Amino acid sequence: MQEHTTASSMPIPSATPKDAKVLCAMSGGVDSSLAAALLIDQGHDVYGAMMRFWPDDRKAGQFDICCSPDAAHDARRIAHSLDVPFYLVDYRDEFEEVVIDPFTKIYESGQTPNPCVWCNREIKFGALLKKAFALGCEYLATGHYVKRVIGKEGVELHRGDDDNKDQTYFLWALKKEHVPHLLFPLAELTKDDVRKEAESRGFAVAYKKSSHSLCFLSGTAKDYLQEYTKPKPGPIIDASDNFKTIGEHQGIQFYTIGQRKGLGLYHSHLERFVLELKPNINAVIVGTHDLCFSRELQAIKANFLTDNLPDRVYAQTRYRQKPMAAKLERTGETSFSLLFDEPILAIAKGQSAVIYDNNRLLGGGVISEGLSVMPEEASPE
Repeated sequence: MQEHTTASSMPIPSATPKDAKVLCAMSGGVDSSLAAALLIDQGHDVYGAMMRFWPDDRKAGQFDICCSPDAAHDARRIAHSLDVPFYLVDYRDEFEEVVIDPFTKIYESGQTPNPCVWCNREIKFGALLKKAFALGCEYLATGHYVKRVIGKEGVELHRGDDDNKDQTYFLWALKKEHVPHLLFPLAELTKDDVRKEAESRGFAVAYKKSSHSLCFLSGTAKDYLQEYTKPKPGPIIDASDNFKTIGEHQGIQFYTIGQRKGLGLYHSHLERFVLELKPNINAVIVGTHDLCFSRELQAIKANFLTDNLPDRVYAQTRYRQKPMAAKLERTGETSFSLLFDEPILAIAKGQSAVIYDNNRLLGGGVISEGLSVMPEEASPE
């Protein structure tokens, strides 16, 4: 992306937003629709905007729920019913650069990407925030289940009240200077609360299906990779049996850490899990379940939302995982390590390591080193 919002170019928001001009990101779903309505109830001057990511030649199943022409129609209809101006903003080029282009390359490097993190940082809370400022708005609001809390250092991000919907895991990379400009009207609601309230307001999208996968996929990630990458066969190596070769894979991009099904191994090796992906020798390393655990990780591309990091934190290495207690150590300006109190299952390179102080989001990074079971000097037999 060519344009970036700098701290010096941003307006200074009110300490407590009242009667503010707010751009609300609207996707045509129930969450963002109710967020816009609640902002109006609070007395804000609300504008609606939807980001266009879908290409003209999208395939069936791609961008079907949260990012499609039909969703744009729903968003515009809701905005009209609320009597707020509505904009459809074209971010196809940015989405291609930030999300689509790196996706297959990361998988082919033996890592598991987390594209929503970078879409949030660069587009949803980056480019769209710049659009908000251009419209004269002080704030950008979304339907994320996240709490905006005023703390000793200023605005903090905390977990939403609905543990099943909390989305702070995907917001660790937000730029610190952008956080004061963000509003999250659904912070104290559950998904059931949101649907019931939307229904009471007559919103046709009250029970619209939620999206649970990457918006640009028409099927699974594996389906996408099979279409857009080439097979590259290599050995499947068993760490539980002196690193013997016990099978052949068709490309390390088709495997993820912790995977058990679909390995294509003989009956004698069915209880094997993917432990490690080795692009340098094009190998998939498998082993028994007890080898899937690790207590340490290294993270790069770190982003911190506070300058006062504690030594003890809670951390997640995947979405929906229970936060686990760990010791945090800064190893550089943009790197850190975590030593967990208890072993963690299936730590995958490329995924996010997100750190918290109780419910407060402190930041995170991209896992660069996790479980390692195969010595570097070892080679396939």
